[in-house]
Amino acid sequence: MALIWVLVGIGILVFLIVGLKIHNILALLISGLFIAFAEGMPIDKIVTTIQKGVGGVLATLALIVVFGAIIGKLMTESGASQRIADTIVAKMGIDKLPFALLIIGTIFGMAMFYEVAFLITVPLVISIAKEAKIPYMRLIIPTVAGATMGHSIFPPQPGPMALVTTFHADISQVYIFGLIVIIPTIICSGVLIRRFIPGLDKMPLGNVMKPAERKPDAELPSFGISILVPLLPAILMICASVTKLFLNSKSTAYSIASFFGSAEISMLLAVLAAMFFFGYRRGQNGTQITAQMTSAIEGISNVLLVIAAGGIMKEVIIDAGIGAKIVDLVGKIPVSPLILAWLITVLIRILTGQGAVAAITAAGIVAPMIAAFNVSPVLMVLACACGSNTITLMYDGGFLLFQQSFGISLKDTFKTWGALEFTNSAVGLVMVLLLSIFVH
Repeated sequence: MALIWVLVGIGILVFLIVGLKIHNILALLISGLFIAFAEGMPIDKIVTTIQKGVGGVLATLALIVVFGAIIGKLMTESGASQRIADTIVAKMGIDKLPFALLIIGTIFGMAMFYEVAFLITVPLVISIAKEAKIPYMRLIIPTVAGATMGHSIFPPQPGPMALVTTFHADISQVYIFGLIVIIPTIICSGVLIRRFIPGLDKMPLGNVMKPAERKPDAELPSFGISILVPLLPAILMICASVTKLFLNSKSTAYSIASFFGSAEISMLLAVLAAMFFFGYRRGQNGTQITAQMTSAIEGISNVLLVIAAGGIMKEVIIDAGIGAKIVDLVGKIPVSPLILAWLITVLIRILTGQGAVAAITAAGIVAPMIAAFNVSPVLMVLACACGSNTITLMYDGGFLLFQQSFGISLKDTFKTWGALEFTNSAVGLVMVLLLSIFVH
């Protein structure tokens, strides 16, 4: 019955959000409460579980999400994002534009919340398409493919960070194996898939998205600084993880490496670097920089609370022992636990329309499988991450952002956004399964 109650709970969640248009936070809380009562959790334990679920997610992700939004805002206002796009496109040339945009999309997806990355890159890409006289959707697809995959797979973004924390995965290995997974995946979803989409060159562009207002080249930060700041957290985390391999776990040096390699401290250092290079160095004062930071935080406050509410269902699943019961059930099915983890995350993403919530919720269900089936925590992170980035329906925020931004039909949205997301998810899973042959 455990799996049935989870499925009914998710069904209630979808009905509340899609049918009754109730806010995601309330819908997640109500469906979490239903699962808790249905599974017979002691009533005096339920409130504690709710607090633990929300608090656990906020403790892990609050600063990371806020810092990510700030970095994205400062990059936008300073023109650093324009500098990255211009330089990569210039170096790779018009012939290799799709591959250049795969790189740009991935970098921005890693560094910023997805909606921020989308709203920054799309006007730049439309400008590039106009100058190069290329149908805009041919360049949008590789950009969005890279951005969605970069955001779904790499810490310190909320979904993968929650998976890393729950599964106790080695963060440097997540980056290394994630890179192996993402390269063929985004080539398939961003470049090859365009050959199979009919009418791609004739899709009209609505009036919502305009070409970016470009800043004079002399006002832009250097390319080195523009690219270093958003990638600084990843660099620090990888360096710390590698350094710790050669240190005594009880030494001071090990503690220092752990400190600077933590997601919170590495993101803080990136924010301080962004404030200096994208703010003070451009002649802005503290008041102006603070105003930009406040605007960034206001923009993601609702998203942060929805992600935190997603922790309620995850914690209910863990505390009620549902995850262990599901493991007993699926253990009798002759399918790889990586495929099962992917399927669970895909279903939650399709039903809830929230990538980070899908990853966080799936983490509670999937975590017991790691020890039960002796699966690599890193590969489990990547399987769930790929599952959280899949084809979505009309109530998904990413679907609507894509459709409304370009003013295209639902049919064309499924042909473009839907196709690239499904390819991301399916090819990503195949790559994880191939890695599982060599990684245990």
